[in-house]
Amino acid sequence: MSSTSAPNQGSPGGAPRHLGWTLTLLALAQLLYGLDLNIVFVALPEIGQELGFPGQTQQLVVSAYVVFAGGFLLFGGRAADLLGRRRMFVLALAMYAVSSLAGGLAPSPEVIVVARAVQGIAGALLLPSTLSLINTLFEEGPKRNRALAVWGGAGASGLTIGALLGGVLTENFGWPSVFFVNVPFGALVALCALFVIPRDPARTERRKFDFPGSLTVTGGATLLVFALVEGPERGWGDGLVVGAFVLAVVLLALFAVAESRSSDPLMPFRLFKNRNLTVGMFVTFLYMATFGVLPYFLTVLMQSVHGYSALQTGLGFLIPSLAIATGTQLGERFAGRTGTRTTLVIGFVVGIAGTAGLAFGFDAGASYAVLVPGLIVSGVGQGIVWTAMWIAAATGTAPQEQGVANGIASTALNIGNAIGLAIFTVIAEIGTDGKAGRALKAAQADGEFLVVMLTAAGMAVGLLVTLALKRQPSPTAVPTPGSEEEGALAAR
Repeated sequence: MSSTSAPNQGSPGGAPRHLGWTLTLLALAQLLYGLDLNIVFVALPEIGQELGFPGQTQQLVVSAYVVFAGGFLLFGGRAADLLGRRRMFVLALAMYAVSSLAGGLAPSPEVIVVARAVQGIAGALLLPSTLSLINTLFEEGPKRNRALAVWGGAGASGLTIGALLGGVLTENFGWPSVFFVNVPFGALVALCALFVIPRDPARTERRKFDFPGSLTVTGGATLLVFALVEGPERGWGDGLVVGAFVLAVVLLALFAVAESRSSDPLMPFRLFKNRNLTVGMFVTFLYMATFGVLPYFLTVLMQSVHGYSALQTGLGFLIPSLAIATGTQLGERFAGRTGTRTTLVIGFVVGIAGTAGLAFGFDAGASYAVLVPGLIVSGVGQGIVWTAMWIAAATGTAPQEQGVANGIASTALNIGNAIGLAIFTVIAEIGTDGKAGRALKAAQADGEFLVVMLTAAGMAVGLLVTLALKRQPSPTAVPTPGSEEEGALAAR
């Protein structure tokens, strides 16, 4: 089943409508999504001090977003397919704006945690709708690859720019500004989308929403991410964590049963026959469990070990942000010339080398300059993999199922981040008990050195998974529409 779609879908008369401006809005939305994952990291101490957050619970401001974003992604993908991609895109941005306003005005810890949870749900609606708009408005091949590179550059850089912007805003305007910045940003992009993004096409067939599947997978995924995020904080034997794990397994098992019996399932299992989607799902998981956790540990190194201010920490992320943006553009070029498989291999090899070098900057006595070579090389590899993995996940999926396919890959992305942080934060804290002062900083740096080396090992696993992708014919050999060669490519 071919996934090639006309680049003018949804425009009256079949003429392309403002695709350049459309891509700009989609990239800005993805930048917002990436920013919100990390923008509050450097503001946590001020939030805790002003709102009376005990130190051990401040992580809820981060985890509330991660938990609900991870839990609702499949729901968001299905909603984009059935209710309309532009509708869900605009709704998600409106939710971002309103919840961000509430977060900035929050008078108590409870309000700010709820606001972050709503932001997470908005993110779960935004990411698959944005991806499915790209994958249906831009035809499969060089045009889509180029669009994904622009979108990916915004998103991947947002993961690190979030720390930069968070530091600048917190230092100069206080912690509420890390929330308020989203209000005009989200509202403006949502308003422009109504004029720029093509209207959702009229539905020609009646499809069910699959509420049993939606409820069980959303509940199961949310509880699973909650348990993974809270395990390191509460302890893996904590009753709430264990209960969440058990209930998550039960709900996900019920989801599998519901899907096998549904005439129009939320997540058709036949999608996994598409090797590109399956491999892309595993790669996105490993990407976020390795590359995706590095900003967190870099923040801890700069603030806790070296004593950087919020502004200094944010500025420290400028170099990796530029490196990642460069890598995303290289990823698009490599994919067009050598194919997705080879591009992923290149990205992982560069990422492994850069991350291994980066580890040697995780020393209590090392200066920021020691980190720079690793930040650059690792960032370029990160950007290359980011672009190529979304190309892989989108290839060979029919347009009407792009939302749920992107929801699958995005869920893997968020669960990978939750599992990566859960495992690596425990490892990083080994040997820190009972220490203080310089001894504590040295122990923290040693633990993080080990963690960064382990993320490089995880990237090597990603490299091996990538080899499961089939080799592609030369990108210069473009099949003619309806040819046997096109059918073979779509089947992959």
